[in-house]
Amino acid sequence: MSKSNLLKNALKKEGLRYTQQRQLIWDELCSSEDHRDAEEIYLSLRKDGVNASRATVYRTIDVLVKNKLVRKLELGDGKARYENKIDSSHHDHLICVKCGKIEEFMDDKIESIQDDIVKSLGFKMIRHIHQLFVLCDKCQ
Repeated sequence: MSKSNLLKNALKKEGLRYTQQRQLIWDELCSSEDHRDAEEIYLSLRKDGVNASRATVYRTIDVLVKNKLVRKLELGDGKARYENKIDSSHHDHLICVKCGKIEEFMDDKIESIQDDIVKSLGFKMIRHIHQLFVLCDKCQ
């Protein structure tokens, strides 16, 4: 299914109509692998001449998160960050508590240990978020 159709389906499911502004918001989210907050996304769109209100940007991001097209990251600083989940394999995050730098990583050993722990306790893994709060090489 095309990225545009994914957006259209998510909007329809939420009772919202498809608009060019919402498409451009989705395109903006898909254009970068950065972990940006809604305001950064809004300002980037404005800089590119996109006439979308803050409310439309925030509402569209909420719909995308709700429909699992975008991942919302809570990093403990009061600002949610967002990343596109389409064409993105599972990964975890290292987050510098000083400068906010975010580094993605994937480790098969950690994944296996998590699975073993869940299984040994009789649970079933639905999803997980693994975030390590660190000082990056520049902030140490």
